Amino acid sequence: MPASPTADHDAPLSNFNNCHIGILNRLKALDELPALLEPAARARQIAEQSLEFFREAIFEHHLEEERELFPAVIASARPGEEQERVKAMAQRLTDEHRTVEKLWKSLEKGLKQVAKGHSTDLDVSDLHQLVTQYQAHATFEEQEFLPLSEQILGRNSNHMAALGLSLHIRHARPVAGHI
Repeated sequence: MPASPTADHDAPLSNFNNCHIGILNRLKALDELPALLEPAARARQIAEQSLEFFREAIFEHHLEEERELFPAVIASARPGEEQERVKAMAQRLTDEHRTVEKLWKSLEKGLKQVAKGHSTDLDVSDLHQLVTQYQAHATFEEQEFLPLSEQILGRNSNHMAALGLSLHIRHARPVAGHI
């Protein structure tokens, strides 16, 4: 049997000198794994929760505003300048809903892959754009539209009560039973 070209039969212990360097380097890298698993698990959790939240909360929130709140405020606004202002604000908010929803659609497939722990080509630019645009949308709605809406609907307690009842009915669970 021919001798291995790296084996030193005259000094067998030299074969063991420094052979642990590669093993130790590999173990050092392996020791980094726990620190990397936590962010990866957090990424999966955030992606999974975001997928659920967008479908169940944000899309529903947009529909509720567009079907209930915006029409109620427009109908209760004083004809003329106030009503035109409210219509323009409601249109802006509706357009922003569509923009955010379109961005979400572009991210959804990648987020599903992240939620499963698979590598993905998640469009980070779209993700940042979604966050930035929604923050601006929420700020405008909270600081401009909702205070005006409260002022308009607050002029007539029946209008505020009608909106409240409409929202209650939308959120009420159906009653099943027999008589």
